Amino acid sequence: MAGFRSLARQVRDPRGDLALRRYSLRKCLERFAPYGHRATWDHLCARHGIEPEDRAPDPARLIRALEELEEARAVWLAYEAGFAERRRREKHDGLRRPGTFDDWHRRTWGGNGIAHCEDPEVHPGAPLAEVLGRLIAALGAKPGAACPVCAGTGIIWRQDLDREPRTGPVCTGCGIVVPRPVLTAKALAEARGARTRALASAA
Repeated sequence: MAGFRSLARQVRDPRGDLALRRYSLRKCLERFAPYGHRATWDHLCARHGIEPEDRAPDPARLIRALEELEEARAVWLAYEAGFAERRRREKHDGLRRPGTFDDWHRRTWGGNGIAHCEDPEVHPGAPLAEVLGRLIAALGAKPGAACPVCAGTGIIWRQDLDREPRTGPVCTGCGIVVPRPVLTAKALAEARGARTRALASAA
C-alpha cells in the first residue's frame, strides 16, 4: 500500500495520466484527512477550483491542493512528535496510562478527522494548516467558551455523530466537532442546553 509521500509524488508526476494524478490525491486523503475524507476533498476542491467529479482537472490546481494538504500534514506531524515526546516523559515519570485529555488524540491517530466535520459540505474556509494550528494551540491552552477554529459561540450538542464519540459539541459556524478538552464545563453545558431548546422548539 502506497504511503502519503509516494502518492504525493504521483500527483506531481507531469508524465502521469491526469485521472491517475487526481486519484492519487484522493488516496492521499486515506492517509491524512483533517475534516474526514469527504469534507477534506470538498474543502480542497472549493479552495482550488477543482470540480469534485472532474476526472481530468487542471494539474496546477491539483498540485496547489496537494501543497495545502502537505502544509497541514507538516503541522500535524510536528504536533504528534511533541505528543510522543510528552508521553515518553510521562512514562518515565511513572504515568503509564494517558489521561482523559488524550482521548481526542487517540481517536485522531494518523491525522484523520482531527477537526472532523459531520456535514461534508460544511467546513472551515481557512487553509487547513491554519485551522490545525488554531486547534492545536487551543489544546495547549486553558478551555474556552468558543470554537477554537472560527471563534463562534454557536455550539450545539449532537447525539447522532457518525464516528466515535457518537455524541459531542458541534460548531454551527464552521461545522467541526469541537474537541471537548478545549471547552469549559459551562460551554459544554450550554451546548447541551442548546440542543434541548432546539428539540423543544421542534416539538
